[in-house]
Amino acid sequence: MSVQRIAVRVQAGDPISRLGVAAQLRTRPELRLVEAAETDDADAVLVVADSLDQEVVAQLRDLQRTLSSALVLVVSVLDDAAMTTAVECGVVGLVRRSEATADQLVHTLGAAVRGEGAIPPDLLGRLLQQMSQLPRQIMDRRSLSFSGLHPREVEVLKLVADGHGTREIAAQLAYSERTVKNVLQDVTSRLHLRNRTHAVVYAMRQGLI
Repeated sequence: MSVQRIAVRVQAGDPISRLGVAAQLRTRPELRLVEAAETDDADAVLVVADSLDQEVVAQLRDLQRTLSSALVLVVSVLDDAAMTTAVECGVVGLVRRSEATADQLVHTLGAAVRGEGAIPPDLLGRLLQQMSQLPRQIMDRRSLSFSGLHPREVEVLKLVADGHGTREIAAQLAYSERTVKNVLQDVTSRLHLRNRTHAVVYAMRQGLI
């Protein structure tokens, strides 16, 4: 039985970085590289950058808005503020450029596509600490509850807790089934939860459902 390969598009600000990373990944049997014209078919988009400047943030937000692909960021410099911005832009996998071996990239891409998320442990600790210290009014301005959940994510989790499946949730909320799956994937990857059941437990502990 053949293993389904992960379709990946590599995006970088300069051709040397793009071609270099693509050459490193092209030999991996777990992956299938796609070009920009095929991005709609990509399971993941790997964005390579030196830092999270305004141009890269704009690219990430555009990808988040227009695609359902998992976003993975390879970056050289990432301070705490930039890390939070990356997560808000939909990034579910982070890799330091100095640690971006082919094995590490394959691992991170696989985790991102499965909805598990992948962030280096020390960066995850910093991210959680930073998010926990944000004042409530800042969280509100970002349309997040203090628990880190969007209102529509809470709606979906309430229905999951009531035992409804993806199709039933989509019908009740007038979403597509794909949107429901994306919402659940975003919650589990962003908060580093194991699955939808774990997400429901998290929401219950936060007193949201």
